[in-house]
Amino acid sequence: MLPLLLLKTAQGHPVLVELKSGETYNGHMVQCDSWMNVHLREVICTSKDGDRFWRMPEAYIRGNTIKYLRVPDEVIDKVRDDSYNRAGNTGYQKLEKRCKFYHIWHTSSSCLNQQSA
Repeated sequence: MLPLLLLKTAQGHPVLVELKSGETYNGHMVQCDSWMNVHLREVICTSKDGDRFWRMPEAYIRGNTIKYLRVPDEVIDKVRDDSYNRAGNTGYQKLEKRCKFYHIWHTSSSCLNQQSA
């Protein structure tokens, strides 16, 4: 799973961003770009030591200052499902065709064996 695809899918969902400085930002992701710059709305910023909080209407965070991001599990599941569907399920479809072919072949060959007996 590609990180940018994950971030694009997380748009509109709540995320937690921790910076290299130790500050954390909780808010709803509005947008992200290819450099992982993140635009958040309805943000609560927490200081490095966790004793101060700020509420901001929005924040823009430069991608190279981000230590990590936390996104909801539903976003990860959605990305996983979307990437599976984009792949066209080719592996599964091929396996399913082989199973059907084997079932047909096995059934017809057993019928042939019964007729010859």
